[in-house]
Amino acid sequence: MSCPICGKPPAEEYRPFCSRRCADLDLARWLRGDYRIPGEPAGGTHDAAFPEPRDPDEDDR
Repeated sequence: MSCPICGKPPAEEYRPFCSRRCADLDLARWLRGDYRIPGEPAGGTHDAAFPEPRDPDEDDR
C-alpha cells in the first residue's frame, strides 16, 4: 500500500499517509468537500424536526 496522496511508502506514524503533510492535505480535502458521494439533491431547506410555522388566520376546514 502506498500513500493515497503522493504514492510514497507510508510512515507508521501517519499510516496510510507518508507524512503529516499528506495527512493534512487529505484532511483539507475532506473539509473543503472535495470528497463527495454522488446522489440526488436533498431538496429544499425544510427540516422535519422544525416544521414550518402555521398561519393562525388560516382555516383548516
